[in-house]
Amino acid sequence: MRERQYDAVVIGGGAAGMAAALRITGAGYATAIVEREEGLGGILMQCIHNGFGLHRFKEELTGPEFAERLIEQVNTSKIDVFLKTTVMEITPDKDSRKLVVCGPDTGVMQLNARAVVLAMGCRERNRGNLGIPGTRPSGIFTAGLAQRLINIEGYVPGRRVVIIGSGDIGLIMARRLHWVGAEVLGVVEILPYPSGITRNIVQCLQDFHIPLYLSHVVTRIDGRDRVEGVEVAPLENGAPDKSRAFPIACDTVLLSVGLIPENELSQHAGVRIGHDTGGPVVDARLMTNLEGVFACGNVLHVHDLVDWVAEEAERCGDGVVAYLEAGAVPMKQGAVTPGANVKYVVPHHYLPGQDAHFSLRALIVKDRAELLVRRAGSVIKRRVLRHVKPAEMIYFKISGEELPPSPAREAPASLEIAVE
Repeated sequence: MRERQYDAVVIGGGAAGMAAALRITGAGYATAIVEREEGLGGILMQCIHNGFGLHRFKEELTGPEFAERLIEQVNTSKIDVFLKTTVMEITPDKDSRKLVVCGPDTGVMQLNARAVVLAMGCRERNRGNLGIPGTRPSGIFTAGLAQRLINIEGYVPGRRVVIIGSGDIGLIMARRLHWVGAEVLGVVEILPYPSGITRNIVQCLQDFHIPLYLSHVVTRIDGRDRVEGVEVAPLENGAPDKSRAFPIACDTVLLSVGLIPENELSQHAGVRIGHDTGGPVVDARLMTNLEGVFACGNVLHVHDLVDWVAEEAERCGDGVVAYLEAGAVPMKQGAVTPGANVKYVVPHHYLPGQDAHFSLRALIVKDRAELLVRRAGSVIKRRVLRHVKPAEMIYFKISGEELPPSPAREAPASLEIAVE
């Protein structure tokens, strides 16, 4: 088997993978990107709508335009890019990480690296995750697949469409289907509030008068060879009220019911996965429990904006550089735990005396909520949030001055982050 040596190998060529690789190679380290698709860019290449780049580039871009900015930087760098190449196995070793990769151009090859960055992104939940009763006709797609069919392959998946779930991809596809002449008959959401960000609710549903059924579920999918309709019922005390159920005749059902970090490869390598995020548990430098193996982007936790994905990936790249320069990350890290009304906080640790960047998801919908950071029970940071809801990530920074080191021989005090 042929072998190649690198300081760092990044798995995944989307926004996270490219941003992390650029940071590492910019520090002078030999870096490679392994991408299973035919080109770089990841899911951005099928997201032809605008709204990207407002934070990172201070201008509104489409998904491909955002990706192209990073691709141009990669192409002019010294990064080795392996396209149409799949990582089959990661074997952590004391001094090196061994990756077995396979592709039509490379054959089977082993890449040896001092550090590995997991940046494989996420995948969509499908009908099997929902257990909706009914037959198994054609015409049922995930929203992301429908997006690829229209924007990349040039096929319209259906003409009369019902969307289950109000995640952002589903909302964007409601507008996209309307633009290509399909009739979107409604978006059915099990929660009492939308799952997508407010901007998409307004621009994709309200602007086109597409009905949104909150606190409703699809209780049955009908059709023999092709979808013929669905039954929708409102929820009453958490259960479908069949007495008020109503049918919607349609030929297509799209599922927009959440994303799952793509971590099968990580788990096989021995990476510890958090039940709260579905992604790896990471320390202050975004390193997993396996020394030299880092994670960032949607493989770590599902983001709502690609701008934050790229920013987090750059911090991951900085963590890799620090590791390559100094070896193992200092072990005296403080734990970070979610407090009241918080589902999770990433990263799961912090380094005393250093700036810390956190991402979290709230469990409540509330105007003028308060973000509270407690250290050893005392509030060290307080911030008023205009509006919070689970669909929109909360990002914030704590300066190193606010996180002073603990007395010698004492473990750093833990942080608790709450939304009240």
